[in-house]
Amino acid sequence: VGLSTNVAFLQRLVKSEAFRTADLDTGLIDRNEKTLFPPPAPVGMEIIALAVAALLDREARELRIDAADPHSPWTHGGAWRLNGGVSRQLRFGYGDQVLDVTLQVNARGSTLAYAGQSVPFSAVCKADDIRIDLGTRRVHGHVHAEADDFHVFSAGRQVLLGWIDPLSHAGEAEGEGGKLTAPMPGKVIAVMVEAGSTVTRGTPLLVMEAMKMEHTISAPADGVVSEVLYGVGEQVTEGAQLLAFGT
Repeated sequence: VGLSTNVAFLQRLVKSEAFRTADLDTGLIDRNEKTLFPPPAPVGMEIIALAVAALLDREARELRIDAADPHSPWTHGGAWRLNGGVSRQLRFGYGDQVLDVTLQVNARGSTLAYAGQSVPFSAVCKADDIRIDLGTRRVHGHVHAEADDFHVFSAGRQVLLGWIDPLSHAGEAEGEGGKLTAPMPGKVIAVMVEAGSTVTRGTPLLVMEAMKMEHTISAPADGVVSEVLYGVGEQVTEGAQLLAFGT
């Protein structure tokens, strides 16, 4: 997918009025923050359709093939239903946004619904090269899928979408038994709660520093902190339980 660069920022910088008029000093970026750091461009139907096509193609290639039973239902990933079609909800992360997409499949074909639009959908995938028909529109692009990250390239634009798989992390909170652990070796630099604190889901509980970055440990659900196991300044190892938590 290429190197991560600040080329786009530099392009905005040299095109800015401040740069053109040589109004240059150390406050240039702060004064022109809205121009230099605009909100990300909206993701249109074409980009979403390419990501959906890549996801479906990957799922089809990962189907279990049983050579001893060519008629096994596990070798088919179609959406056929006895009395109608199927509707599948897909979600992608885009920066701080969550993009909701609906894929509807029935005997007449597939339809993609996104951002108030609903269009016919069909795709042909050859590795990461994808061609899509969206009714009267034809779209061509490339998608490189790496785990849940989908790098979409189309019409000179590169967009990173993160597939939000509802099953990939299912049960993780229950599997931890309410325990909150260190993601890597580091040092506790802040503790925001104490034993007996009642918190809501997402409440910051503790901050640790690791690899020169700060990691905030948040409450996985509404509940009560039953025990704080480390104090500020203490070193912790990867996987160490930091707090005990109950719902």
